[in-house]
Amino acid sequence: MKSSDEIKKARKRAEMRKKFTSPHVDIPWHDYEVSDSGKAAVDASLREKSSIIGRIGYIMLSCGTGAWRVRNSMSIAAHVLGVTCRADIGLVSLEYTCMCGSDIDTQTLTLPSTGVDTRKLSLIEDFVIEFEEKGSTMSVGQIHTELDNIQKCGGLYSVLSVGLAAGLACAAFCFLLGGAPIEMICSFFGAAAGNMVRRKMTDRHIHFFAGTAAGVAAACLVYFCIIRCLETFAGVSVSYEAGYICAMLFIIPGFPFITSGIDLSKLDMRSGIERLLYALMIILLATLVAWLTAAAIGFKPADFAPLDLSAGMLFLLRMPASFCGVYGFSIMFNSPRKMAAAAGLISAVANTLRLELVSLTPMPGAAAAFIGALAAGLLASLIKKYLGYPRISLTVPSIVIMVPGLYMYRAVYNIGMTSITTGAYWFTSAMLIVIALPLGLVFARIFTDARFRH
Repeated sequence: MKSSDEIKKARKRAEMRKKFTSPHVDIPWHDYEVSDSGKAAVDASLREKSSIIGRIGYIMLSCGTGAWRVRNSMSIAAHVLGVTCRADIGLVSLEYTCMCGSDIDTQTLTLPSTGVDTRKLSLIEDFVIEFEEKGSTMSVGQIHTELDNIQKCGGLYSVLSVGLAAGLACAAFCFLLGGAPIEMICSFFGAAAGNMVRRKMTDRHIHFFAGTAAGVAAACLVYFCIIRCLETFAGVSVSYEAGYICAMLFIIPGFPFITSGIDLSKLDMRSGIERLLYALMIILLATLVAWLTAAAIGFKPADFAPLDLSAGMLFLLRMPASFCGVYGFSIMFNSPRKMAAAAGLISAVANTLRLELVSLTPMPGAAAAFIGALAAGLLASLIKKYLGYPRISLTVPSIVIMVPGLYMYRAVYNIGMTSITTGAYWFTSAMLIVIALPLGLVFARIFTDARFRH
């Protein structure tokens, strides 16, 4: 039997573990303010300037953008404040050094997790643009207060809205892959349920492995239940079971996939490799869970039944389907509706161009993906001049629908079934397209952005 003192100590240890379940705590940014409230930030101490520069980079990184954009924003802020800044950026960590004369300040910041928030990204980019113009007249307190307002911005949409957005995206994805209306309907409800489960678990700060696995399993099971009901009570053909893969495509991490390629092209090797590995972890987990779930319920990744549509009708339907798919993905990324619609319009042109090149010419899928991504990047640069949205908030959502999630799943499924040759074929096809997509955006950026080009 334990003594009363031992029991009290055990309870105290349990309370301490419960209190400190996460090593991440909020950074007290305002504690860096030591200058007079009316004193301009350019005349503040190096530590105060460093806190401003680091916080700008911290917020940018938390939005899911790549290392080059984070470093560029920090460099702009450093230039305005009259210091030199060098940063080493990863997926969830940021180490930087600020120098002014003989003074040096080095700090390390880490995020509790990674995610995508295009609305917050737009706000912080607008702040950096304004800071470049008037930052020299603002005090340290004023700057941190504005950054407080940006950092506190939450999601624009409810769990239900995000779930319906995932359903819309995956239903459109299903059609573009060759699915019939029955498969689109089942994909809609499966993806909506799966993304709602994942969002709920994310809001509760549950490990992203668990959220991903639960979301994918829920999507596949809902698809299974609906299609079985339709087969039993409506006499629907068993061939419509092939669309279950589309119900879990909302999980494909398009943002880290694309930004990893952009970072690698700028020789940001650490950030690029970390983002790529993160994306591969998500995809591997999602496809394994989908494979195991499908094996348990008896589904196999069969080919879609051919649609009885002419080439002209396919062209006309691909444009609204591409728009709806990207609009749904953009809502999942917390884009305002106007921004989501702009990304959808870009995809209606770029993704339809890609699909038409594959359908009507002997061009390989990877080459068509490169041209589609290049077109999306050029259109986003044009639209940015009129709407002012960050280019990455338009380009990445507009080409997420080009990421070959179906190929990736078939690769894992066939390798798991020891059909190594078939699995290698699908894996190679997927990787060529995945490499081509960021390359298209990189070249579009080289053509249209002098800062990126140099």
